[in-house]
Amino acid sequence: MDEELKGLLDHQIAELEARIEETIASDDELTGTADILRSVPGTGPVASAMLIAEMPELGQITGEQAAALTGLVPIAHDSGAMREKRAIGDGRRLLRHVMFQTALVASYHNPVLKNFADRLRAARKPHEVVITAVAKKLVTIANAICKSRQKWNYQTP
Repeated sequence: MDEELKGLLDHQIAELEARIEETIASDDELTGTADILRSVPGTGPVASAMLIAEMPELGQITGEQAAALTGLVPIAHDSGAMREKRAIGDGRRLLRHVMFQTALVASYHNPVLKNFADRLRAARKPHEVVITAVAKKLVTIANAICKSRQKWNYQTP
């Protein structure tokens, strides 16, 4: 990619990120929600903005519904006596992909999710299963703290 095009794209991305931040900052409720979401270690500005934009019902539904809307709940593809592997899918694909990236960071830097991921790794679960489970737990946590309107307050023992 030539440097001029890269520079143009970087400039456009920076402008869009600034507009997103301005939009969130212009509304007190959105600002509060963003602050609550960003209080979870591993959740940054991109993940919080995506959760706000792609899941306006966050905090008004159950954790399982939030995970299902994101497409992080395993779906059975069974028929009669045939039992297939469960797979995730459907839901809000773009949000799911951002949550995978957030889960990857959180599985190493969030004390609660790191312990959870380490238990799954110790049980020899595949990497994809670990990250999907962490992403599902992250969405559930995000929903719960938005519902209670309280920031993450986990204290390490």
